[in-house]
Amino acid sequence: MTTMADWLEGARLRTLPAAVAPVLLGTASAYSLGAASIPRALLAAGVALALQVGVNLANDYSDGVRGTDAVRTGPPRLTGGGVVAPRTVKRAAFLSFGVAAVLGLAMVVISGTWWLLAAGALAVVAAWYYTGGSRPYGYMGLGELFVFVFFGLMATLGTAWTQALAVDGATWLGAAGVGLIACALLMVNNIRDIPTDSQVGKHTLAVRLGDRDARRAFAALVFVPLLLGVAAAAWHPWAALVVLLVPAGLLLVRPVLRGRTGRELIPVLRNTGFYEIAYAAVLGLGLVL
Repeated sequence: MTTMADWLEGARLRTLPAAVAPVLLGTASAYSLGAASIPRALLAAGVALALQVGVNLANDYSDGVRGTDAVRTGPPRLTGGGVVAPRTVKRAAFLSFGVAAVLGLAMVVISGTWWLLAAGALAVVAAWYYTGGSRPYGYMGLGELFVFVFFGLMATLGTAWTQALAVDGATWLGAAGVGLIACALLMVNNIRDIPTDSQVGKHTLAVRLGDRDARRAFAALVFVPLLLGVAAAAWHPWAALVVLLVPAGLLLVRPVLRGRTGRELIPVLRNTGFYEIAYAAVLGLGLVL
């Protein structure tokens, strides 16, 4: 019998900071512009979380029915592990997308930013075709591009815009930083799965780069956002506080650069999520100050 723990594992809670961080930073940006709104921030968080869970369940379903998850080094999957019927996982994914759509519509109505309807629809389509359809772009090494655009730029800038109807240069830089750390989440996940993904034709960016270069790319994705935060000090001097995260970044990349593999990388995945939240909080504090 399927348990709540099974569904929570399928939702991949370790990835949810990628949904919360851009909303946190976007709201801080709106506050710095004199127009923060808690209700709109909560709606944005609901949209981002529902979309993230939907992506995770859609990925679980699509990889499962393709047989990609037949051999795994990471946590078991609902579909691939035979825990839940594929059609049930698919329905849960589309239910999550539906929740995101309803909350997004409410946010658009309240803020009057109707153009975001098209962006939201595009996000749902991109979420499904990440691993769904006949030619999933996640299998071609383009997953990081999706994550950067939708869980970095769009989520952060959209959150700020729906509250303040404006964004500044620091917000653009911070959005890029959040997006890069979200890419680091995906990268370390795919580094762990290089041996199995390469066997089943899933050519993620990590597979295409190879183990050594993928690990170096992970380190770059962790530290470049700090440089972007320092650059944001041109608009908000306290944004340079992100340099306080250098020790955390060093601790984060150490096991990856030292060649840890398989299940040893699962804590790194979790800690990368915490790092993204910390980045959004520290940079957001810098914007507010």
